[in-house]
Parts: sequence; C-alpha cells; structure tokens
Amino acid sequence: MKDLNIYFRQKRYIMYIITTIIIMGLPFININGNQVFLLSFDKKQLHILGVVFDMQELYLMPFLLIMLFVGIFLLTTLAGRAWCGWACPHTIFRVIYRDIIETKILGLRKSIENKQKQPDLSSFQNKIKKAIGIFIWAILSFIAASNFLFYFVPPSDFFAYLSDFNNHKILLGFIIAITTFLTLEIIFVQENFCIYVCPYCRVQSVLYDNDTKTIIYDTKRGSKIYDNNGIALSKNEINGECISCHKCVRVCPTHIDIRKGLQLECINCLECADACSSVMEKLNKVSLIRWSSINSIDNNSKIKYFRGKTIGYILVLLIALSIAVSLSLNKSTMLLNINRSTESYKILENGEIENHYLMLFQNTDNKAHTFYFRILDNDDIKIRLPKEGFEIKAGKKMRKRVYLYTLENHNTESSDKIIPITIEAYAVDDENIKIIQKSIFVYPQK
Repeated sequence: MKDLNIYFRQKRYIMYIITTIIIMGLPFININGNQVFLLSFDKKQLHILGVVFDMQELYLMPFLLIMLFVGIFLLTTLAGRAWCGWACPHTIFRVIYRDIIETKILGLRKSIENKQKQPDLSSFQNKIKKAIGIFIWAILSFIAASNFLFYFVPPSDFFAYLSDFNNHKILLGFIIAITTFLTLEIIFVQENFCIYVCPYCRVQSVLYDNDTKTIIYDTKRGSKIYDNNGIALSKNEINGECISCHKCVRVCPTHIDIRKGLQLECINCLECADACSSVMEKLNKVSLIRWSSINSIDNNSKIKYFRGKTIGYILVLLIALSIAVSLSLNKSTMLLNINRSTESYKILENGEIENHYLMLFQNTDNKAHTFYFRILDNDDIKIRLPKEGFEIKAGKKMRKRVYLYTLENHNTESSDKIIPITIEAYAVDDENIKIIQKSIFVYPQK
C-alpha cells in the first residue's frame, strides 16, 4: 500500500547531495576566468556569474541583499522552513555526523529512527568510538571551513596563502576559528542551534499564514492529543486514528511532538511524516502528519500558492533582479578616480600655468588595454604628462601623476578662478571603452 503515502527521506537525501555538490563546486567554476560568486576583501572585488565589480561599483550589493531577504520571505511564506530541513548546511552536517558517522559507521546509535536517545558513553569502547567520530568530523569541518572561505578567497590564492601562513595569519585564524566552531557546534550544540541561535525560526513566525505549506498533524482524523495549553489529554478524551506509537516524537531531531501543533522548533524535515506513514500504511491509511497548509486540511482543498503576499514578494524580486541585471549590463570596463594635488597651481618661468593631479586608472576588463585621456571642453588646456598611452593588465590599477598646463590666463579678477573641466579617459585599442569624469583647473589671479 505504498501508494497511499509519500516518503520524503530519499528525496531529502537527494536534495542534500545536490546542495552539497553545488556549494562545494561553485568556487571552482569560472566564467571568463572569474568565479561564479566571490566577495574578495583582499582584492576588493565582487564576482557574480563571471562579471567582476570593483569596490566603486558595489551599488549592486543592495539589490542582491534585497533579493536574498525577499527570496527568504517568499520561500518561508510558501513552504515554511523548507530551507532548514532540505538544504541548510547545518542540517546536512548533522545528518552526516549523527546518521552516518555515529550510527552507520561507528554504531554509537542503534538506529536513525530514534534521535531522542543519546549515545551510551559508559563503556571505554564507546568513548574511543566517540573520539574517532569527533576526529572524523573535525577533518570534515576543516574541509567545510575551507570551502566557505573559497567564496571570499579564490581557491588558487587560498592554497598559496595557506602554504605561506606566516604572512597570512588572519586567513589561518579564520580557518581555525570556523573549523573549531563547526566541530563544537555540530557535536555538542546540535539542533539547539536551530532552536535558540538561528534567527530564522523567529522570523518565520511573522511570515506564516494559514496557506503556508508546513508540517501539520491532522487533528480531525488523529484527534487532539494535547489541550490548548500543551497538556496531554487523558486516554478517555482521545478518540481518533493516532495509536500513540510515538514514532513521530522519537524521530524528531529538534525533540518536539508535532501533535502539539505548529512550533517554532520545527524545521520541516518531514521525518515525523515518514515515521507516521510507515505506521499508517500497515493499517491501509494515509499518514496523519502531512506537508500541507491549515486551510488545505480544514477545507479539504488544494494549497493556494499564489496569493497577495506571495505575488507581492515575486514582484519585488523581479524588480530588484531587473535593476541588478540592467546595472550589470551597463557596467563600465574601466574606472577613473581624479584627485588634485594640495598645490592649487604652479606658474612656470615661461608664463605657463600648471595644475597637478593624481589619477587612478583601473582596468576592470578581462584583458589588458592601453589607456590615455583627453580634455574635452577646453582647447587651451594641454597635457604635459603623461605624454603617451600606458598599458594596464586585466583587473589591475595604475596611478599616474598628471600635469595639465596652459599659456592662456582667462582670469580677469583679483582672486583665483576655478573653472570646471571634463576629462575623458579611453582605451586606445578599443573605442567602446571610455569614461568621463569632472574636475577643475585653477587660474591664478590677474
């Protein structure tokens, strides 16, 4: 009678594998020589789908953060804490350590069906097994910590820095700190992290509504087991299909009884639904615990995914995505920053008036270019230095001292005169690469 119930464990494990492959593999995927995603504090760059944004171009970050948070709101409104139970690295780590290392490999736990009972460490043999489990997980924690840092330090740089750790102690400190945190948190804090530390369980309480798809115990069929205060009812008051086998309670990783109703601790892992399905199918019945919505169960109707709240989130996501894509497409392949020297001007012996600047050129393209610049709106002002174009490698910066001069003094006043000038920097080898910046030129008093 397996067609009566849906089992989620195998589907969830497949999702864990897919999520792990994506998270572990993304740092090694390059597009045009750039990572799919990289937030480099070292190089002050943001890589998104192979496009590099410099620190001056981080106007894209607010829209990415909007998409992240609105995406979380949308997911939670639609499917509760589906992220927590199906894709969260913490949940995956706990499954690896608790169900694979402790249960399958070391045999410290008798079955993955009982997550309430902690391993018995009274014997010396089990203490050795526990130590081995901690050692294995510490190695996996180091790998996970390194992979996490790949999103901030490119893998090629990471291994080079690690081999020269004396000059990169901050990176080494991060690896040690993250590895230690993951080791202690997964082994000792366990699901208490989901309950007391993770802010997501608090956020979800204001995002849920009666159409949110979440794990629900059907009180119509199973009968209420607890009153509104969470106190267990007497056997005489219980009249339903629930046989109180407590399989749903024993299998819960966050140690709750789903029959009490929706609780913040529930991570939507659906372990309890699978446990109930295994019992009810023997009675030729559908599971009393279902992944559904309150309205769907009460009205015996389909889940309403598209409603005012979710449509609003989708529209905000589309708007933020459109703006981000537009900004990405209009991204400049060069950047220019102009600073004047502290000296306003210099009058040479031949009567020339000279202004000094420090210009920072940056090539944000993925290949080298030769750059130069011109004055657009004043033919009297000439360039003394640099006299010719200069090459900048892909993704590199170059500072240039720039001297502008003129023989004509257009100032008829008794004080210095400041006039605006427009400077166009361009790539000599590509007419499509250019940028315009405003600055000033100072004439001395008459």
